Amino acid sequence: MEIQIFKEIVIIFALSIAVLLICHRAGLPSVVGFLITGVLCGPHCLGLVKAIDDVDQLATLGVVLLLFTVGMEFSIKNIVKYRYYFFGGGVLQVLGSIATCFLLGKYIIGFSTASAIFMGFLLALSSTAIVLRALDETGDSESAHGRLIIGVLIFQDIVAVPMMLLLPLLAGQGEEFDIDHFYNLLKGLAFLLLTAVIAFRGVPKLLYYVTRTRKRELFLLSVLTICFVVAWVTSSVGLSLSLGAFFAGLVISESEYSDEAIGHVLPFQEIFTSFFFVSMGMLLDVGFVVHQPLTIMLITVLVLSLKCVVCGGIGLLLGMPLRSAVLAGVALSQIGEFAFVLAHSGMDLGLISDYNYQLFLAVSILTMAVTPSLMQLSHQFSHHINRLPLPQRLKTGFNFAGEEQSQKAKKGHIVIVGFGLRGKHLAKAAKDVDLPYLILETDPETVKVERANGEPIHYGDPSHHSVLLHAGIKDARAVAVVINDAAAAKRIVKAARDLNPSVYIITRTLYFKDVQKMFHIGADDVIPDEFGSSLEIFTRVLQKCDVSQSHIAKCAHTVRMEGYETLRWQSLEKTATPLDPNEARIETLRLVDGSPLIGKTIVTSELKKAHGLTVVLIKRQNQTLTAIEADTTLQASDALVVVGTPENLDRAKHLFQVT
Repeated sequence: MEIQIFKEIVIIFALSIAVLLICHRAGLPSVVGFLITGVLCGPHCLGLVKAIDDVDQLATLGVVLLLFTVGMEFSIKNIVKYRYYFFGGGVLQVLGSIATCFLLGKYIIGFSTASAIFMGFLLALSSTAIVLRALDETGDSESAHGRLIIGVLIFQDIVAVPMMLLLPLLAGQGEEFDIDHFYNLLKGLAFLLLTAVIAFRGVPKLLYYVTRTRKRELFLLSVLTICFVVAWVTSSVGLSLSLGAFFAGLVISESEYSDEAIGHVLPFQEIFTSFFFVSMGMLLDVGFVVHQPLTIMLITVLVLSLKCVVCGGIGLLLGMPLRSAVLAGVALSQIGEFAFVLAHSGMDLGLISDYNYQLFLAVSILTMAVTPSLMQLSHQFSHHINRLPLPQRLKTGFNFAGEEQSQKAKKGHIVIVGFGLRGKHLAKAAKDVDLPYLILETDPETVKVERANGEPIHYGDPSHHSVLLHAGIKDARAVAVVINDAAAAKRIVKAARDLNPSVYIITRTLYFKDVQKMFHIGADDVIPDEFGSSLEIFTRVLQKCDVSQSHIAKCAHTVRMEGYETLRWQSLEKTATPLDPNEARIETLRLVDGSPLIGKTIVTSELKKAHGLTVVLIKRQNQTLTAIEADTTLQASDALVVVGTPENLDRAKHLFQVT
């Protein structure tokens, strides 16, 4: 006997695979791929799926699991970590978006009050899945704009729940107030509170006994049962299934089993949520899009622009530099997944007409589709905006340490850009050896906390010359750029090199392939996280396997040399006798005016023969010489990357100025 829903599932899965592969090649998010799948197999296009009601039921299950997962991922720790952006940025962004849409919808377009507020709900939400994935790919999650984005997204995910609760009230606006409805709502909330109290007390004990059995299937069954029971109870008292699922997730989130539960439920959530987006795509009328292309394009541009201005403006209000505010505004400018959930409920309640619903679907899909590209272009866009003749205070953000920056920084100090884990380690090391340092940070909350702890930390965007000048860049001994924003790091390195050609600049990159780019724009040393992590991993593994330290050092030496070869550096074996890997050290040295080496070639300088040093790379003004030949001539101000023993390096330093 043929089961109709089984046929529909096969069609949806098969078509989704093809569409998602194409979307991957085109750089489009998976959410857009599922929406396109729904459009193709829906009744307005190919009509491949007939049992639309059955797909809607699977979609409802997907929404329940989606809210359940959001509840489990909701953490008090995350709110504490991003509290400045969660409470400040999140509240202002949502209220600002709703107010803007309400004014436009009510007084310009002519929507009713309820519909105008409802449209504000829809446009206030952004896509958590798309934006977080893009931040992870670029390594910007811990940057200043990344923290603002994450804080706002967390708030949006949470505020979507009360928004869903308010939809029936919005739909009933204008009707005579019924006191029974109010009592029913209070009764439902009281019952939900009672359920939550019982769950918070009983669920951890239940999961404790379940986990003791070490049966994965029993654990999964228990977690899903908790989700569905709480959702069913809330639905029975007149509240939504989604709200119950969210509360069920909250119950589990505060237990020690939340990570394990998310790992088990997430695959189910992703599968069933895909049905939700497919079902949304089925509702989009292709004929409507064909006949309204100009309207859809104009509204898409308007939505992206309005959200970008609102979100970027919030960043400026929070005291962020203009560049960070622009990056955050662009990243949050699309319409998010939860907006589809609200729109579907709003259509059932009559808050949105069929025409506006079609318009919403088309515009939402388009904003999601262009988001990854817009986020990539936003770095260049923000750079061009920063070059406009705008007030310097706007470009650098509000400086909470203005009074102290007027004081001259100590000479011979280190400028530490970024105060994450790496910055803190460097500051501690400098403090231990009594070396003066100054910190530049773009997170106002970090500045406030660390300043209270006595750190010499200042607020400002270091890519601006004025901020670096206030930090004493011209008298600094070294600059360490240890932020997670790769694009910003490049600009900071270039600005620092422009202001002080002789300062030693060290920076980090996420990937090994980006090392050469950093050298070209002015860095003296570049530490790739990818390369360092690989060395650390195999070193610890070999240590655990009782391999001798000398063998580990030789392995590390080999890997480093392979790394230099990847960067087209000259291999040490071609020009020198192998050094003892326990003693070999790499250092960057700069030729001073009057050095006896200036004008000599690599051979006639006798660096190898007389001083035991091997030159592997030369940085000369704006170029990097990687192919070092015997007749390569040394020039004044050349920065030489050399390898030798610590003793040989110390003996030869009278020929150089250490950068």
